[in-house]
Amino acid sequence: MLQTIMSVISGVLNIFSLLIFIRIILSWFSGNSGLGRPFYILCSITDPYLNYFRRFRALRSRNIDFSPIVALAVLSIVNNIVATVARFGRISIGVIFALCLGILWSAVSFIIGFLIFVLILRFAAYIISADIYTPFWRIIDTIAAPVQFRINRILFRERIVHYTTGLIVSIISLVILGIALGVLTRLLENFFMKLPI
Repeated sequence: MLQTIMSVISGVLNIFSLLIFIRIILSWFSGNSGLGRPFYILCSITDPYLNYFRRFRALRSRNIDFSPIVALAVLSIVNNIVATVARFGRISIGVIFALCLGILWSAVSFIIGFLIFVLILRFAAYIISADIYTPFWRIIDTIAAPVQFRINRILFRERIVHYTTGLIVSIISLVILGIALGVLTRLLENFFMKLPI
């Protein structure tokens, strides 16, 4: 009986996660008012949950709002716990730790992948001499510049490096960081899964 209830809850959480994902994607486009009543129904279902995370200032920078990613990660952790109980009828502390670590890694790997993508776009724009003063490239620059600055500051200290060299080093550094964190996460997940408690 418990497993059946948990399966139903897991299905509802999956649908809710999908609705939140759709809501996040639609928020990237201006003129959502043209979507009409379905959009407002979607907002009324998802926004109370998303607004809970938006109130944490640490999740928002000047240009990027990470609160939806955290909201989806928390929902995913809960859903994985419920799905595990639905599947096995029980759960251990080690499995919960492994699930939390896996979800945390999903969020971190998404952010690293997004930053790599932005830096590659910026590098491509530099190579083809794109008009970087359009709104799209200004957004890309707003994200890429601080990341590149911090990575170059860590690696090169006070030395001045060419712009393209800094971009390439930043991209390679993020790729290596992503691979290293992925391997470490898998090792820790395996360790936690084997815990008897």
